[in-house]
Amino acid sequence: MIKKAHDAYNKKDFKSAFELYTELAKSGNADAMASLGYMYQNAQGCESDEAKTLELYERAAELKQPYALYNLGVLYMNGLGGVVHDQFKAHELFVEAATREVVPAMYESALMLERGLGCLQNYSEAAFWYEEGAKRGHLESFNNLGVLYKEGHGVVVDEAKCFICFKRAADGGLAEGLYNLGLLYDQGFGCAQDHDFALDLCRKAAYKGHAKAQEIIRGLQEEGKIVF
Repeated sequence: MIKKAHDAYNKKDFKSAFELYTELAKSGNADAMASLGYMYQNAQGCESDEAKTLELYERAAELKQPYALYNLGVLYMNGLGGVVHDQFKAHELFVEAATREVVPAMYESALMLERGLGCLQNYSEAAFWYEEGAKRGHLESFNNLGVLYKEGHGVVVDEAKCFICFKRAADGGLAEGLYNLGLLYDQGFGCAQDHDFALDLCRKAAYKGHAKAQEIIRGLQEEGKIVF
């Protein structure tokens, strides 16, 4: 029945999905609890209900349901949904979700390890989780791993790997990846120096809303060095 519930949800038949998930959750199905919690959180097929969202996520997380662990971590990270802001609890939940193949949790675990949020700062562990996310195609993980390879934090400086990471992020359309790849071409770091291509990448990042890229393009326009 869980497949039937997922199919209904994916077809945006929220009424049917809600009914099916509710029935399954009552029988102790952790996947249904996690999905039902998400529906209560986002008012899909029901009224928004923070208390029910939290209750369902907590019940599913006790059963180690991967996405319940991740979603509960998001609540603790942001102090939302009736829980107090607790970075330590968030990090614990993210890592547990990451070990269960939740890709966004891999990224969040790495980000917190890189910054020392809710845990001891550990660049090498951050690099590990960014790499795990990148292996699964996560663009932000590629970008942030590229930064570590450029700066030598937790890994040995590696121009080639840095270039590959930024290129994968840029090829995926990530604004930060486009900007960072542009910097590499501007500096000739891990690639042949090419100022024109660097500018083109900067334009693309600016078009996608990257603040620093927009500032650079605006400054060049004001100086009369470029016209668009």
